[in-house]
Amino acid sequence: MNRRDAKRKESAAGKSPHAESARLKPRAQKERARRERPARERDARMTPPPETSASETPDDLIGGRNAVFEALTAEKNRVNRVLLSDQAQGVDDIKAAAAERHIPVLFRPKEKLDELGGALHHQGVLAYVSPVAYTSLDDMLETAARKGESPLLILLDGIEDPHNVGAVLRTADAAGVHGVLLPARRSASLTATVAKTSAGAVEHVPVAKIGNSVRTIRELKEKGFWIVGTDMAGESLYYEADLTGALLIVIGSEGKGIGRLVKENCDFLVRIPMRGSITSLNASVAGALLMYESLRQRTSRKIVEGGAK
Repeated sequence: MNRRDAKRKESAAGKSPHAESARLKPRAQKERARRERPARERDARMTPPPETSASETPDDLIGGRNAVFEALTAEKNRVNRVLLSDQAQGVDDIKAAAAERHIPVLFRPKEKLDELGGALHHQGVLAYVSPVAYTSLDDMLETAARKGESPLLILLDGIEDPHNVGAVLRTADAAGVHGVLLPARRSASLTATVAKTSAGAVEHVPVAKIGNSVRTIRELKEKGFWIVGTDMAGESLYYEADLTGALLIVIGSEGKGIGRLVKENCDFLVRIPMRGSITSLNASVAGALLMYESLRQRTSRKIVEGGAK
């Protein structure tokens, strides 16, 4: 029997190598799929979710000329900044309203506004808004007067991290601070991240947007405020300074600290003792120390004054 006849005989008996391979192939495929399944599932878990579709719009964004103008002129201001298309026409009223409230206006290509606005019919105008309304400095002072308390305010100078702002608001609420001032530029605004980090304090602590920090400091001095700034080169330790009375505490960013002009307009600077290798504290931690030291001194003074009576 030659080799060809032997092959025919094997085929007739159902023992052909090709037939055997065909019979085993589905089984091998199943086994391979079983081994690869965990890898595919792992890859699926590691794959980032798809980007927001064009039909979705961020909760903190509004669009359209009328909507943005109404938000800018409303009694309770919630606008953080305005975006205008570099092709937008007839938006002088929007620019004027934003300037009156010290709200930054940024110009961007129309394509960028289309991308940010999603399904919004923005007409070349978008605005980022805060989860709660901003208040005014005068409202803060009126609140303190109504409570019969010396006003205690916080100015965040150059703090751009929303988590820091949220943490400061949380401590400010606990320490009885009457308001927090946020510069319109070089500062984080009230956002959803700030609200979440504040653990709800953003609903209770008044926050005001100010245009120029130095000008605001000078206005407060005219109203009888003392201005204290935190600085590594402060002339006294924070717990040695008098933090009672009408007081504005200025807190700078962790990296750069308080700006030069703001520092020059402070009545005095205080430092926090550092005994370790690290030379600075997180801005919200530094702020918490001063807020609670002010609260301690104010409480102690009330007790002494009450006993004297």
